[in-house]
Amino acid sequence: MDTRGRLVAGSHNRNEFILINADESGRINSVKELSGQICQICGDEVELTVDGELFVACNECAFPVCRPCYEYERREGNQACPQCKTRYKRIKGSPRVEGDEEEDDIDDLDNEFDYGNLNGLGSREVAEAMLSERLTGHGYHSGASGIPPLSECETSALSSEMPLLTYGNEDSEISPDHHALIVPQFTSHGNRIRPVPFSDPSVPLQPRPMVPKKDLAVYGYGSVAWKDRMEDWKRRQNDKLQVVKHQGDNDGGTSGGNELDDYPELPMMDEGRQPLSRKLPIPSSKINPYRMIIILRLVILGLFFHYRLLHPVNDAYGLWLTSVICEIWFAVSWILDQFPKWYPIERETYLDRLSLRYEKEGQPSELASVDVFVSTVDPMKEPPLITANTVLSILAVDYPVDKVACYVSDDGAAMLTFEALSETSEFARKWVPFCKKFNIEPRAPEWYFSQKIDYLKNKVHPTIVRERRAMKREYEEFKVKINALVATAQRVPEDGWTMQDGTPWPGNNVRDHPGMIQVFLGHSSVCDVEGNELPRLIYVSREKRPGFEHHKKAGAMNALVRVSAIISNAPYLLNVDCDHYINNSKALREAMCFMMDPTLGKKVCYVQFPQRFDGIDRHDRYSNRNVVFFDINMKGLDGLQGPIYVGTGCVFRRQALYGYDAPAKKKPPSKTCNCWPKWCCLCFGSRKNKNGKTKKEKRKKPKHREASKQIHALENIEEGMNDSESNIVKSSNMLQMKLEKKFGQSPVFIASTHLENGGVPQNVSPASLLKEAIQVISCGFEDKSEWGKEVGWIYGSVTEDILTGFKMHCHGWRSVYCIPKRPAFKGSAPINLSDRLHQVLRWALGSVEIFLSRHCPIWYGYGGGLNWLERFSYINSVVYPWTSVPLIVYCTLPAICLLTGKFIVPEISNYASLVFMALFVSIAATGILEMQWGGVGIDDWWRNEQFWVIGGVSSHLFALVQGLLKVLAGVSTNFTVTSKAADDGEFSELYIFKWTSLLIPPTTLLIINIVGVVVGISDAINNGYDSWGPLFGRLFFAFWVIVHLYPFLKGLLGKQDRMPTIVLVWSILLSSILTLMWVRINPFVSRDGPVLEVCGLNCDD
Repeated sequence: MDTRGRLVAGSHNRNEFILINADESGRINSVKELSGQICQICGDEVELTVDGELFVACNECAFPVCRPCYEYERREGNQACPQCKTRYKRIKGSPRVEGDEEEDDIDDLDNEFDYGNLNGLGSREVAEAMLSERLTGHGYHSGASGIPPLSECETSALSSEMPLLTYGNEDSEISPDHHALIVPQFTSHGNRIRPVPFSDPSVPLQPRPMVPKKDLAVYGYGSVAWKDRMEDWKRRQNDKLQVVKHQGDNDGGTSGGNELDDYPELPMMDEGRQPLSRKLPIPSSKINPYRMIIILRLVILGLFFHYRLLHPVNDAYGLWLTSVICEIWFAVSWILDQFPKWYPIERETYLDRLSLRYEKEGQPSELASVDVFVSTVDPMKEPPLITANTVLSILAVDYPVDKVACYVSDDGAAMLTFEALSETSEFARKWVPFCKKFNIEPRAPEWYFSQKIDYLKNKVHPTIVRERRAMKREYEEFKVKINALVATAQRVPEDGWTMQDGTPWPGNNVRDHPGMIQVFLGHSSVCDVEGNELPRLIYVSREKRPGFEHHKKAGAMNALVRVSAIISNAPYLLNVDCDHYINNSKALREAMCFMMDPTLGKKVCYVQFPQRFDGIDRHDRYSNRNVVFFDINMKGLDGLQGPIYVGTGCVFRRQALYGYDAPAKKKPPSKTCNCWPKWCCLCFGSRKNKNGKTKKEKRKKPKHREASKQIHALENIEEGMNDSESNIVKSSNMLQMKLEKKFGQSPVFIASTHLENGGVPQNVSPASLLKEAIQVISCGFEDKSEWGKEVGWIYGSVTEDILTGFKMHCHGWRSVYCIPKRPAFKGSAPINLSDRLHQVLRWALGSVEIFLSRHCPIWYGYGGGLNWLERFSYINSVVYPWTSVPLIVYCTLPAICLLTGKFIVPEISNYASLVFMALFVSIAATGILEMQWGGVGIDDWWRNEQFWVIGGVSSHLFALVQGLLKVLAGVSTNFTVTSKAADDGEFSELYIFKWTSLLIPPTTLLIINIVGVVVGISDAINNGYDSWGPLFGRLFFAFWVIVHLYPFLKGLLGKQDRMPTIVLVWSILLSSILTLMWVRINPFVSRDGPVLEVCGLNCDD
């Protein structure tokens, strides 16, 4: 699509289509200039008839209506003209509807059902016919359906997917002397979208009976030529190294492995034929003790609850009952979190084999195309320089440039983002060839130039020092330009922003603006400084109007899915946040090792990479790295049905996003025998009849026989001609309606959904593609379709990532977790306490929304392809915010016990002591073994435990309240986009204090527990030696809470140039204790009270 670098803006609903930054001769003000009249229902062009005249639906008032809307109104509506209310009459070539029988004067029985030869065509062929009709501007009737005549079809032939032969399938109900072979008149060449040819109905095909007297060479079946063709096909398949044996996964999760990962025996003649990846199970010396400890911990939990339930505390029954309920909830939560980690695995990829298979020397690369999505909203909170670095790392990725397209979604319609991308595209012309010439890592300039390593290591090019200095100077000038744009954007003009040609910026009103598309790179006029082609860079801002629900990030991603299908239609998609740059230039190749692997690729819906972060302090006090989740939990899920989708750093299969089911697994033949009676068959299989078919197969046979047979009886064809024509029309209409209701009313997009290997129409005018691209990002396009319900990113939660991945797994797909040696992506994280808590709040709020929706994994998706242990993980991901209630209650109990002198456990016996000690040891052993096989340090593990408590008593609690208000009371809540760290000094934002209501609950817990400790110790000192024994249990309980909340306390008080927090806390604690002790141990007061002595003076005198 060549727009010559101009911004395309428009609104499909408002009939606007404008090219900005164009001269007057090139500017298009309206769609009316592209065609004749505009349909007043859908806004599309009113096509021409076969006679070259404008299509007229109503002969009374000539109200402009296109043919698809006319036929839809007759089929589904009130069958009347919207303007004059006159009943529509049937036009030649249109199907009959109820009420047309009396209109005999316009019957056209010869051409009534002439929609082309659609018999036997699947949804893909029908969609291609619809696409041809839409883009050529013709109707559906013969001669105007967009299907070219015979002379035009010599290069646009019938798809080779329609077999010429029967592949040995014959109908046993048809006698041999009536078998006939019908050979289509056309053959297929190429992979482009082309109209479906059909034969002239006036010239019927001449079937020939297949009798022994006839020469089989005429048919090709069984002839020498046919055998030669088969041998040639096998040789070509062998040259391409294609192993097309795909196995499914439908075992219901009864084992840790997966049939996809149990590779079949492959020919190992050379390196290129071997698998592109392999599974690396955790060594048994590490995983077996871990599983044994889990089982042992379950047993200990049983003994623990047995003791707790049989030994209530009578004088503190309320505290005892509350604690037991909380402990039961914690145990259930632990089970949901623990058992999905039963089968952890790791994976290894082979990039050299990928190149051998798909990048043969002297031939064009056969690697699949990839569309990369970058999403941004507010450039003031997501700095344009960070977004620019992400885009530059994508454009410089180690992948064929003609197979990469980068789409940047600006959901805030900010001119700052647009201008920053314009500057980025100019700098990319210099940066991309520099990266590829010297093979540098990473390819985001900000992080490349800030590396504190020897950049000359393993570099042998003599000019690298000189060119690196020059490039660094170029980047610094680029940064100055971006900073100038940011400074300018701080002061918004009263009349809004204006573009260079004087045109007002279409996005001046953020909530009311048309859709905008700008192709910065990728058209023929822009190359890099060395004259080489660059990947595509496309700016997209979807239309927004008041009164429409836009669904935040999920809606923006779905708009990118549709517009990319129109422009590039790559079979795979990569989505990254604007602050997550590509740290490993071979990341796309790593993903293709799974997606394009012939043994497991067809079942993989997405490849998820772990998130790694820059700019986090060494101690990571708020567990921003989230290492336990990415290196332990996700590895465990990879051994089941795959990791969950985490919102960024994920490569998708486009077909999986369209809501299609995973390829069905071919079940192996069941064990059968005919030697024993049915009731005593030892193999417990179904018995076969003489023809070798089971009764179940017999029952299924009539259901699909007509669609699978290519041999027909002659008399059946002649007698059933009228019925078949009627069935053709009905099936084609039903298929068309089904596709439109699922994907929306865009034939170009519908046709693209059936191209599993991607690709776009070649002989289509740019104006038509631009119209379609603007239409699919219009705010009303998703109405009455399945977008956000079954197609694309799923709506209904602010954490659309969990919901989208869950729906794919329910469709039977599996995902893969890829951890390259060099991290594939790196990003920035909110490192101060307030922003971190707000981020966790948004995640927890999304989980609450999913829990209260119909997509809750507790009751949704049964009967599909979801592994039962995978379901445990999804249940845990939506239930964990509810743990905040028992957690905050449990953290309050120590203070209550210390203040009241009661305890939740009665006097501990020797048996109870052993059970409690065994429980604590099993908890510690589980964590140690997880750290061992997951490769996680003890610091990361402990920080994760601490922040689980901090987030649980603050963000999770607020998310639960807000979610209940939103779903049950309809009170909507807004979340703030977490601010990203800018270059204001190392870890400077770590010590920024931002007050928020999220800080109140943990602060309260800290205060009451510290007060409880002081009161408890003072009381023990006051009551003597006997009170210290029961105090230790209460103190241990309280210190457990204080230690877990310590990072929170440090976030409130900590500063590098101030007194250390630990000194301050212990000073307050010890001073309080010593003060109370001084009151108790006053040396000036006798323990027996004041000593009274008789005064020597006589006071009575």
